[in-house]
Amino acid sequence: MTERAIRCRDEVAAAIAAGAPVVALESTIVSHGLPRPENLTVARRIEQVVREHGAVPATIGMIGGTLVVGLDDAELTHLATAEGVTKLSVRDLAVAAAARADGATTVASTSAVAARLGITVFATGGLGGVHRDAQQTYDESADLTTLGQTPITVVCAGVKSILDVGATLERLETLGVSVVGYGTRRFPGFYLTDGGFDLDWSASSPAELAAIMAARRAQDLHRAALVVANPLPESEQLDPALHDEVLTEGLAGLERDNVVGKAVTPYLLAHFHERTQGASLAVNVEIILRNAALAAQIATAYHTAAGPSPA
Repeated sequence: MTERAIRCRDEVAAAIAAGAPVVALESTIVSHGLPRPENLTVARRIEQVVREHGAVPATIGMIGGTLVVGLDDAELTHLATAEGVTKLSVRDLAVAAAARADGATTVASTSAVAARLGITVFATGGLGGVHRDAQQTYDESADLTTLGQTPITVVCAGVKSILDVGATLERLETLGVSVVGYGTRRFPGFYLTDGGFDLDWSASSPAELAAIMAARRAQDLHRAALVVANPLPESEQLDPALHDEVLTEGLAGLERDNVVGKAVTPYLLAHFHERTQGASLAVNVEIILRNAALAAQIATAYHTAAGPSPA
């Protein structure tokens, strides 16, 4: 590895070496997913929640071309406040490193980097997936193919409801990604408790999920991710009628403004934030905090059950 390849914060490296519970966190939610200045406040709160539930947080990003696993507060602040921070999927990592860029990692790149270093659990808000009208545009998030070849447990609130949820579940099945509902047999839709589709499997405790992870490790057959779908309680979801109205408007705006590719999700999230007068932001923040807490509980349960990873 070159000097600029991957730098792991001492606390995180020590926890990985000891087989202690670590939770990977993405930085795209900080740089591109939340408005300023709330983004930095929420990023710090996410890390705090992971610590409160017994695990070490490892927020991943790129600083000056170096992938950093476990951003310190100054680095986190930089990615939250600097202009020109690039959104980095897996395909972008080497190019951005050579350009000595500052970048925020997506679900795909965070998963890949975390798994490369032996981190077994990752918390995010919602996965990317198959976009609506993908049969014409072929627009599908790289999150899916990366999860199809990355053995990591991802805690999320399903996929963003702005996507084609059914098609995304079909792709996850094809790619060999296991999906387990946490306390539910229905797949959540990010802002919505119920995304409209059944799940084959569910688990009711972090210990059950840790047992699934231990079984995957013992079988040594699984090269794809385990997705833990953690729905919001109905009392905390975005009002479904408001959600549907705002989504319809946002999709029309995409076509009107010719928004495509990486710009689609930030565009729609910004539209939701503005149109719901901040209600969607509050839901978004609650989602990631709940997922961070559950991920830490799973990582801790897995550490207790499985012990240190083999060297």
